Amino acid sequence: MAPTSALPTTTAKTAGPQTPSAVIDRVSLVLDAFDGPGRLTLAQIVRRTGLPRSSAHRMLERLVQLRWLRRSGRDYELGMRLVELGSLAVHQDRLHKAAIPKLHELHAATGLVVHLAVLDGPDVVYMEKVGNRMTTAIPTRVGGRQSAHHTALGKALLAFAEERENAALGADLPPRRTKYSISSHAQLRDELHKVRSRGIAFDREESLPGFGCVAAPIGDPGEAVAAISVCGPMGRMMFDQRLAAPVRIAAMGIWQAVDCGRVRVAPTLQQMRPLRPGPIARPAVHRGNLKLA
Repeated sequence: MAPTSALPTTTAKTAGPQTPSAVIDRVSLVLDAFDGPGRLTLAQIVRRTGLPRSSAHRMLERLVQLRWLRRSGRDYELGMRLVELGSLAVHQDRLHKAAIPKLHELHAATGLVVHLAVLDGPDVVYMEKVGNRMTTAIPTRVGGRQSAHHTALGKALLAFAEERENAALGADLPPRRTKYSISSHAQLRDELHKVRSRGIAFDREESLPGFGCVAAPIGDPGEAVAAISVCGPMGRMMFDQRLAAPVRIAAMGIWQAVDCGRVRVAPTLQQMRPLRPGPIARPAVHRGNLKLA
């Protein structure tokens, strides 16, 4: 293990040396301050972390030397080493690799923005985003996060993971994003029950005014490990089998690819039920690509 003496070894409260875990905690605190795009000044980092100014400055300069951060004048931003490690983590991830072709197929079949996400505590974290010019109208980004219960992705994940659902129902709900957002535990419990019964989750302007999403879980029955969604303007969204079916098929395909090609039953294989009256366009697999028949 590399020595930690290059990083700050004292705190403002004690004169003794920090333990390695304390140093790591401080490094994590500093890096977590960069939770969005853009650069930060020393003063901003001090405010976000609560670290003494001198300690924060020493740590920042050392992280710059290690390429974890990059300094431009008086501003700091995430460095190339983190970009490199993040890229390796993503590309080594079997789920992400398996999902990429299916995400593009789903986008081609629907013309909508496609997301892949996982659950992290009370939030969904976006692993991938595929789309066209419409992507700029939807303020999501790879690595970004949203409260799970505001999104179709989050509801799909919570509904098929009992432990995480119980945690969500026992925690305080954050403020509503729009007038349509879920605002009570009773609403959330009822919505998750509906998601389980139909195997699909909807977001009707709950996270972004004027936009909706349709999402399906990825994983074994009752053990969703990720979710996939299509999103677009409400005028283009169809909250019935015309979108539900291709999203479910894509979710199944991703999980089968993750499982090295062996056929398995995914949670998206539940019995399909009509979601609202009207014509149903059956999805078809044509030469390995998704098409709306």
